[in-house]
Amino acid sequence: MNPLASPAATAELAAWRSALVSRRRFLLAAAGGSLTALFPLAAPGKVRRGDPWMVIAAVQDMLFPAEADAPGAQEIHALAYLRGVLAEPRHDREEGRLVLKGAGWLDDLSRQRQRAGFLALAEDRREQLLHEIAASEQGEHWLATLLFYLCEALLTDPVYGGNPNGIGWAWLGHTPGFPRPTTDKRLKGWS
Repeated sequence: MNPLASPAATAELAAWRSALVSRRRFLLAAAGGSLTALFPLAAPGKVRRGDPWMVIAAVQDMLFPAEADAPGAQEIHALAYLRGVLAEPRHDREEGRLVLKGAGWLDDLSRQRQRAGFLALAEDRREQLLHEIAASEQGEHWLATLLFYLCEALLTDPVYGGNPNGIGWAWLGHTPGFPRPTTDKRLKGWS
């Protein structure tokens, strides 16, 4: 019998993959902190109905939920930041397509498995689908890309559209370097 196909190895791999998706686990481990809960649900951001950005906003809120003492995706303006980055003319167009297609893939999978769009699902069903897509190479890449931009939105200078008023810096106890960028240094994707 292949030891990698054993039930114990399969369970260990599943636990490892679920740990990959936990943004709190990642951020706090990177900051030297302790581990916290996985995937609490927050309300989606303000976006138009039928727009793939609604799905992206909901996933961002699940990956980076607000807590009593910590900002979440909405508070750090993660969706606006991501949209600004993807609108930047020098940004990799393939990555932008991946972000948008991933939302479509997730919504299609939701309709196939749950007979309803992702946004119509209860929290536990959404979590189940995110765990399912995280098990695929493309899904894991999509979620990792979203996590990357969530971290950027948390840590960027507010002039670039994320981390308003330094909320992420305050949460992490970070003092930004000087000189700070001025508004004339904004990328073209931000208005």
